[in-house]
Amino acid sequence: MPTTSNTLVGWGNGTPLWLDCDPGQSRRPSIPFRIQTCVADRVTSKDAFAILLAAHHPHLKLLGVSTVHGNASISHTTANAGSILTAIGSPHVPYYAGAAEPLCREAVHAPDIHGTTGLDGTGLLPQALIAPVQDCEAIVAMRQSLMAEPAQTSWLVATGALTNVALLFASFPEVAEHIRGLTIMGGATGSGFTDAPLGHIRGEGPRCGNWTPWAEFNIYCDPEAAESIFSNPILTSKTTLIPLDVTHQVLATEDIQRKVLHGLRRSNLREDPVFAGLFAGSSSEPERENLERFGKARENLVLRNLFHDLLGFFAQTYHEVFGITEGPPLHDPVAVAVVLFDVGIEALCFDDRGGERWTVDVVTDGLHSDLEEERGQVGRTIISQAQTGSPGVRIPRGLNVGAFWEIVEECLERAEIALLKRPVRSNFREDASPWTT
Repeated sequence: MPTTSNTLVGWGNGTPLWLDCDPGQSRRPSIPFRIQTCVADRVTSKDAFAILLAAHHPHLKLLGVSTVHGNASISHTTANAGSILTAIGSPHVPYYAGAAEPLCREAVHAPDIHGTTGLDGTGLLPQALIAPVQDCEAIVAMRQSLMAEPAQTSWLVATGALTNVALLFASFPEVAEHIRGLTIMGGATGSGFTDAPLGHIRGEGPRCGNWTPWAEFNIYCDPEAAESIFSNPILTSKTTLIPLDVTHQVLATEDIQRKVLHGLRRSNLREDPVFAGLFAGSSSEPERENLERFGKARENLVLRNLFHDLLGFFAQTYHEVFGITEGPPLHDPVAVAVVLFDVGIEALCFDDRGGERWTVDVVTDGLHSDLEEERGQVGRTIISQAQTGSPGVRIPRGLNVGAFWEIVEECLERAEIALLKRPVRSNFREDASPWTT
């Protein structure tokens, strides 16, 4: 397993990172599929896994989380972020409500499949232990946190609509020079950019978008914000774009879903890659006995059940709508994994063909509308290869999917440890008592 640290809980001494996201969970539609709605696979499992990796990988230091309009209203995506942080044992991470609507359009939500709260589909998420920070604007908190880190060290990862990110760089242009990198989950290329299955709609055939035939949901929500970022000359060479063409390579197959649910669950924790380091650092037999108790108490946590529920919830819809039978793709945590690759986890093997760089244009003509003649191709991302020697956006064509899932497993184990060190009733099965030392 790719780890070189025995840090127990995230938010520690790693590469500083700020996560901007829109947590929401889909319910399967009970009405006939509308193409613009049913194919928007924006489910909380993706955001939850992104927050998990950012909070618990020992190479990362999660500075904070900001939420944005998208899967649901800003009040709901913010509440969902707090619930996820509590569920993974990281309630101490500060989180903020960001933009409630795009720069110059009305907000787009998906109530037909996301439900009113954006979290329909699982009953295992707890109430947030700590409320969102309200005495500071989200973009101000982003600016303060990123600028407080040494220059060229911090990353901004965006896995929702890009409104907050666009406002950050427009209001505080110095942040663009200061950060090391920007990773965006969004867009879709198509045209054989990768071999990943993008799916097809019955009666329509193949497509590249997941909200319209042309557009991925995050970019569609605020195309003007996306265009302002991709046209920023300072950001261009620092930006990595993770489109559907890449994330659709990371499918939560039935085997993966079983592994997420059961994990390693070794009876002898001394054989566990994460726990072994804890045993090595234990100075007394009582400490080692407590670690053995950790292993038994893990069986009473609902963490893995929660993540398993979130992974499996949308699989049938992918089968029925897109014709993708292997399992639903995981989008947002792939953007976090880019940072891990940058800091030295080479096993992830993000492949940019030896340095390919791209110019990214976003179609902003068209309305947010159900009518194709009004909507056009708004939100479409069009890429062209950057000229030799010119700065461009990095768009990898693939990654080592096996290494990615190993990192997910490591972070789940670290989250379990965090939950057991600070037990909360809602994180345990109803028929089990919270374990305390």
